[in-house]
Amino acid sequence: MNHNKYKRGYFMPKQISYDWASKEYINKVPTWCSVDLRDGNQALVTPMSLDDKIKFFAMLVEIGFKEIEVGFPAASDTEFDFVRALIEDDLIPDDVTIQVLTQAREHIIEKTFKALKGVKSAIVHVYNSTSFAQRQQVFKKSKDEIIKLAVDGATIVKQLAAKCSSDIRYEYSPESFTGTEPEFALDVINAVLDVWKPTKNKKAIINLPVTVEMSMPHIYACQVEYIVKNINFREGVEISLHPHNDRGTAVADSELGLLAGADRIEGTLFGNGERTGNVDIITLAMNMYSHGIDPKLNFENMSEICSLYESVTGLNVSPRQPYAGELVFAAFSGSHQDAIAKGMEFRSSSAQEFWTVPYLPIDPLDVGREYSANVIRINSQSGKGGVSYVLGHSFGYEIPLNMREEIGYKVKVASDRSHKELSNDEVYQIFSSNYINREDVLQLNDFHFVKSESGYDVQLKVVYNGKMHSVDGSGNGILDSVSNALKGGVGCDYKLTDYKEHSKSSGSNSHAISYVSIESAGGTIWGVGEHEDISTSSIYALISAINRRISED
Repeated sequence: MNHNKYKRGYFMPKQISYDWASKEYINKVPTWCSVDLRDGNQALVTPMSLDDKIKFFAMLVEIGFKEIEVGFPAASDTEFDFVRALIEDDLIPDDVTIQVLTQAREHIIEKTFKALKGVKSAIVHVYNSTSFAQRQQVFKKSKDEIIKLAVDGATIVKQLAAKCSSDIRYEYSPESFTGTEPEFALDVINAVLDVWKPTKNKKAIINLPVTVEMSMPHIYACQVEYIVKNINFREGVEISLHPHNDRGTAVADSELGLLAGADRIEGTLFGNGERTGNVDIITLAMNMYSHGIDPKLNFENMSEICSLYESVTGLNVSPRQPYAGELVFAAFSGSHQDAIAKGMEFRSSSAQEFWTVPYLPIDPLDVGREYSANVIRINSQSGKGGVSYVLGHSFGYEIPLNMREEIGYKVKVASDRSHKELSNDEVYQIFSSNYINREDVLQLNDFHFVKSESGYDVQLKVVYNGKMHSVDGSGNGILDSVSNALKGGVGCDYKLTDYKEHSKSSGSNSHAISYVSIESAGGTIWGVGEHEDISTSSIYALISAINRRISED
């Protein structure tokens, strides 16, 4: 590896402005243009079929895209036929404009307009490369010759648009903008605009593509701001960005570019595109959403979007894909789980204007992710907070604070031994089999109690080590009297240390849940009782704790 063969800087404008750096957040929603069906599709190992493209187009419309680049119709019959199908089958809503791409070459532009025959409105996106490297190595043309290519293409587009009855908007891209001297890029752009002469009521789009990421994002922001401040016909121009992700900073390029004055973003869902892909519009839009700004795109059915995307592209959405991945809201770490559980509890018990739950930048429910299935995930790294959250949120158990560590340890051990994540049902099975209504050695057969002057008198029938016992006891409460009866009648030696109860609804039934801890020479141990009757559930909890003590001894 020889790092010396790479440049350290790429085309910072000579006239530098950092106005964008003083802005705290993006306060204007850009025009979103999906290029999934063109830029994204051409990057697939197996491009989408016509039916797949139609399904994808319908999904993009449902999400809320008003501008959708549908192809390069002069590139192949498949591309041409798709554009025709959208028009002839009347699949384009009135409030949606399709966009088509063409090189700045006469015969290609002419075929592009043939594909658009009968369309209500469209954007014709013409481009030619302006970069220093391509001028030098590919086209071997001077700056003046490159400008002429752009002007000739813009002229043909304008002439053909004038001959058709459709509402045609113009878009121009100096391809490889980031590899072009900003001052020369401005010259080319202004030459094109001199042909189109856009107005406030008939705007042209000037697209500044990051065809290949070369610089750090702040340089791209300065390049964009330079064009924004020096371009002709500014009121009649919509500045568009089309970032690729070669350096992994397409989102940063886009956000800083918007701060620098851009009005529009071209990108794809999940960042699909050539090489490392395009900018991910989902990430950009949801980043804005997380700052309290409505991006005008709807991703509340994220799982359905992921499913259709994977089925028609053959690609997989990474489990760590921002906002969309299966694991992006999941917490396995015990400390993270504890903080999330406490944050959710705090939010439910107090009025909060803003979302502030630790470790969750947005509410997972906003993108259709259920808390119980997605937020707290249990494995050997999990802690007491996560396990208690699952048992509470999914199954209705309010685990006492002093009991949580004990349960968390048992679940961690089970996950560690099986070397896998545990489902919520598996967590419940561990909890249930270890704690609820245990009857290993000591079983409750029947009981009867009466109120006395000092509290309660109880008569119990229990099976202990296979033998029936009738035992009596008294105490200041039902549980205390049962405990005294068991201590005297079957010789159990312990101290009753903690008790908690609550009701748990399950369908049309409501169960009483009791938690009891006892202390003996072996330490503190818990049991859980569940029954329709609260007194019975408390007795079951005590007997469960005793059975657990006996089995562990």
